[in-house]
Amino acid sequence: MTFEPGARTAWHTHPLGQVLVVVSGLGRVQRAGGPVEEIRPGDVVWFEPGEKHWHGAGPNTAMTHIAIQESLDGKAVDWMEQVSDAEYGAGK
Repeated sequence: MTFEPGARTAWHTHPLGQVLVVVSGLGRVQRAGGPVEEIRPGDVVWFEPGEKHWHGAGPNTAMTHIAIQESLDGKAVDWMEQVSDAEYGAGK
């Protein structure tokens, strides 16, 4: 999946967790209650089952990652509220 500069997911969880493998560009991830973290090519990010998080590109750079998650009872993701500009910008 490729995110254009400034693009990001909404907050969400995965019932069995998720792995991100960053392929190119610079991105950002945040776990609920934690800091915004920068991610780079070669980084592998693990989100625990049920861990609320978001991920996307950096403000000036696209980011491509491979996302790996499994379904539980036919459901792979629970989408929540949008990430605000203030939350996204906290990584500056």
